[in-house]
Amino acid sequence: MMSRTARIHFINFVRKMAVTTVFFLAPLELLRRGFRPVEIGLVVALFAGAPLLFSFPWGWVNDRFSIKGVVLLGLAATSALFLLLMVVRGVWPTALVFLFLGVANNAADVSLNSVYFKDETERNLNRKYGVYLFWVSAGPMTGLFLGGLLALAGGFQTILVVFAALVALTMLALRRFDGETFAVIRLKDYRAGLVRPRTILFAVVLFVLAMHWGVEGTVYAPFLRARFGLDDLQLPFYMGAAYAGLTAMALLVSRRPYDPRASKRIFLAGMALSGLGHILMVQQNTWVSLGFRFLHEAGDGLLGAISLLYISRLFERRSIGGSAGLLMALQTSGQMAGALLFSSLGGRFGLEVPFIVSGLLLLANAVYGGFVIPSESGTET
Repeated sequence: MMSRTARIHFINFVRKMAVTTVFFLAPLELLRRGFRPVEIGLVVALFAGAPLLFSFPWGWVNDRFSIKGVVLLGLAATSALFLLLMVVRGVWPTALVFLFLGVANNAADVSLNSVYFKDETERNLNRKYGVYLFWVSAGPMTGLFLGGLLALAGGFQTILVVFAALVALTMLALRRFDGETFAVIRLKDYRAGLVRPRTILFAVVLFVLAMHWGVEGTVYAPFLRARFGLDDLQLPFYMGAAYAGLTAMALLVSRRPYDPRASKRIFLAGMALSGLGHILMVQQNTWVSLGFRFLHEAGDGLLGAISLLYISRLFERRSIGGSAGLLMALQTSGQMAGALLFSSLGGRFGLEVPFIVSGLLLLANAVYGGFVIPSESGTET
């Protein structure tokens, strides 16, 4: 029988495989439907903006009442919305589907993060969060390769049908999903953890970091199509091959012993590599671009594992569902802002400009993080 931790990894692998692949490839489908870049930005912004309203409520429910129920709702809704996306047309109906898809994805994100944060069976925090990120990132890598094959066989509609079925099947993994613990949490308990200076300063780091996700949901696929002429198979294969950098670095972090000072160095180095990779991937040669995209994803793997570790140590275990949910809302508001900003920049000044600007922001964020993140920031107070 699968352990609860193994069930979490399995669910994350499949749902991230589905959601990320659809998220990355949807802009091409929307362009085919006649959407303008700014309209694609709106659609992605609504997907990214859902956590602003729902992260804390989901986390509060996780702390007080149920984790399994929220995950089940998120998975069922994701599967149904993929099928609905096949038939809706027009900017606002499509945007509405993506908004609800963001709500469903956020429900599963917050809930699975919550139960994993509260689990204390793994004492090596690097291993705990490195392995978690490995499975979260291995899903998109696999999904993009599979998505390329499905696009070749039947187009975007086939991708939606197959991934809707796979997400629905993961609900079976929630059988006997036991071990939930709950407590009465007052709102001031959440406020106490969030208003501390180090939490606020780190939230700014996460906001700027998340802005570059807005590039990936709006102009990434159109850029690859326009710059290199990649077809429906080559384009997701490029994305999937680059994603291997993220999974590899997450695995590397998991094999290191936990050290707060080393964690800060890894986090800042990952931010710098992520920024450099984003700037330099606009090269004219496909293979050179892929190499720098791999570098970007490798940086994301380093900082991604450590950011999860940091979040887990910022808050008390009993209230981490709601607290981390609020922090996730602030972080994904950066993705929303990035989607609106970079889709507009790409449409007006060229599709390579968002990568350069977002990369420079990541480099500046690394400098800022060097000043505001204390070396002991991985230690809970």
